[in-house]
Amino acid sequence: MSRNRKDEHIKYALKYESPYNSFDDMELIHCSLPKYDLDEIDVTTHFAGRDWEFPFYINAMTGGSEKGKDINQRLAQVAEACGILFVTGSYSAALNNPADDSYAVKKDKPDLLLATNIGLDKPYELGQHAITALHPLFLQVHVNLMQELLMPEGERSFKTWRTHLKDYAEKSTVPVVLKEVGFGMDLATIQMAYDLGIRTVDLSGRGGTSFAYIENRRGGNRDYLNNWGQSTLQALLNAQPMMDKMDLLVSGGVRQPLDMVKAFVLGAKAVGLSRTMLELIERYSVTEVISIINSWKEDIRLIMCALACQNLMELRQVPYLLYGRLQEAQNQIKKETR
Repeated sequence: MSRNRKDEHIKYALKYESPYNSFDDMELIHCSLPKYDLDEIDVTTHFAGRDWEFPFYINAMTGGSEKGKDINQRLAQVAEACGILFVTGSYSAALNNPADDSYAVKKDKPDLLLATNIGLDKPYELGQHAITALHPLFLQVHVNLMQELLMPEGERSFKTWRTHLKDYAEKSTVPVVLKEVGFGMDLATIQMAYDLGIRTVDLSGRGGTSFAYIENRRGGNRDYLNNWGQSTLQALLNAQPMMDKMDLLVSGGVRQPLDMVKAFVLGAKAVGLSRTMLELIERYSVTEVISIINSWKEDIRLIMCALACQNLMELRQVPYLLYGRLQEAQNQIKKETR
């Protein structure tokens, strides 16, 4: 069951085209008189308890099948060669099959920066299995409520999730990142996560992979929920009150370096790429993808230079314009209540 489901996720993730991407509703204000030379631009960042050389990473995607294993191996090759972080897909499949080696990508890659992922429906004791097996730099714990509700074989009991999150925050031997899966994390959830001890969250908004669409393609009949949730930049704008308390990461619809920089301007410490990386690795050779990713590092510096910013913190001072849905939302009172 899990092998078939994981392969279906890959199949439908590649088929889906989001009808809206919030990054297109944001424009950065160009600075005509630069302040820095290009070689002075610093793209390092800090989140999940450590420094990182680059502010983008390959985000959780797959595992638990032969196809997933092949994709993970190729993505890990790219990540190691480029010096960027690679996060495996949910380790849950390996918990059900001890012989599953689709996540064991570090064996012959000593320099790989590796993290892994598990669902919040799993108690900490199971998450510790993933930590012991893979020795990740951090553990992503994902919340995927709407996906579970739409999945025929999905979870139907959720009251334990908050207790599980508290356990992960208190007991984990590696840093924990609370991650949405494309529905956009709301401010109340971020605040509760903070109160429970979480210090890094991936807001993962709508605009990239849609697990509502994927589960509906797998046999559901609720297409009217395909666009459920908040877009990536809307979720990031909503999260501004927590920007100085927590490390905010974003994913969902990030396509290239300009999208990345827009997220940094709104306070993101780093961005994760899933669908974009999946498309690249399925379309091009590993060598070609390495070349593309390395060019992105330089492109981020180019854009930062054009904005007169030396580092990611300075980017937060860049003026910007919002259009369309983002502008309309900003004109409304967005105080959330639960």
